[in-house]
Amino acid sequence: MTEPEHSDRPVLELDQSTSAADYDPAPAPAKGKHGKAGRFWSARRVPAALVALVILAGSGLLLYDIAAVRAGRQAMHWRRALADYLDRWRLDEAAVLTVAGAVALIGIWLIVLAVTPGLRTVLPMHRDRAHVRAGLSRQAAALVLRDRAMEVSGVQSVRVRMTRSKARVRARSHFRELDDVRADLDAALGAGIRELGLARPPALAVQVGRPPAGKR
Repeated sequence: MTEPEHSDRPVLELDQSTSAADYDPAPAPAKGKHGKAGRFWSARRVPAALVALVILAGSGLLLYDIAAVRAGRQAMHWRRALADYLDRWRLDEAAVLTVAGAVALIGIWLIVLAVTPGLRTVLPMHRDRAHVRAGLSRQAAALVLRDRAMEVSGVQSVRVRMTRSKARVRARSHFRELDDVRADLDAALGAGIRELGLARPPALAVQVGRPPAGKR
């Protein structure tokens, strides 16, 4: 996603400049005639296919056994053994409570998957046409901002971490005053974020420091 730093040694507190106030993201545009630029929904084909297969197999086997019993045949051995086994259990036993809790957690997980969009790595962009939706991956957005940051005079290396709500930039400058470099980064990256065309422009946090003495 971004250029790795040359060293993991911390930068001294007196040798860095931090900013998170020079860029204010524009408010998300209101829903217009082209519709709201909401998040992209994940298809989640694997969980859906697994749940469908389990339900299909279980219901099919149970319906077959019920139909066989209605036709005068004896119930399958597994259903009679399961009924006898469950008849000996008490509802307050630890094993019963554990199984019930696990089933409840699985159910909650499936509900969360059903009602949440997913695809957190795709950032929705402005909708200029009613039937066209566009998205930009976080990695691509971080690379664009990194390239913009590297164009600033004095910047030696940059790391960009992009989330849905904030772009965190850590840069190292080997010459110029850190406050000057940080101000130029604020301006360049603020313009870069606006040019990305995102429906919800993220906030910007910039930190500038000196590289280690051996890397200058």
